[in-house]
Amino acid sequence: MDAEVLIEVSIADQALRLKTPTSCTLYPVSTALNGAGEQQGSGKTPIGWHRVVARIGEGLPLGSVFVGRRFTGEIYSDQLAQAFPQRDWILSRILWLQGLEVGRNRMGGVDSMRRYIYIHGTPDSEPMGKPLSHGCIRMRNSDLLALFEQVPAKTPVWIQQHSFSRIPCRQL
Repeated sequence: MDAEVLIEVSIADQALRLKTPTSCTLYPVSTALNGAGEQQGSGKTPIGWHRVVARIGEGLPLGSVFVGRRFTGEIYSDQLAQAFPQRDWILSRILWLQGLEVGRNRMGGVDSMRRYIYIHGTPDSEPMGKPLSHGCIRMRNSDLLALFEQVPAKTPVWIQQHSFSRIPCRQL
């Protein structure tokens, strides 16, 4: 894929790498507790080529709470977390991913977009570097804001199971 901006995710490293023509930035993430996989209802992080199909939350405050990709009007706090202990918190921004490989992560029972797979913010109390999500790619809110500012719609996203150590970071 030829693009000015590229997002790569390593499940093995629990890291996201943003490549631009002038920089290569590494962020810690948390992918699925259930590992890698594409099947609807699996709770796994899909692998392969994706793209950012929607950017949601621009201009909202840090810690904005989303349910069904809509801002609830709430800002995350410890008190809110205690009031709703079962929520899977989606905070600050959403980069909604669309699979690009028919039969692997697009269409049918493996469709990443229909599975609502996002790159999104999570409470700062949640650990990074450990697989704990329900399939999405979680990031620290401040890291997600920095990423969001550099990522236009249609940005390609490569999600892989292996380590970045196999593929050194080079500018585009």
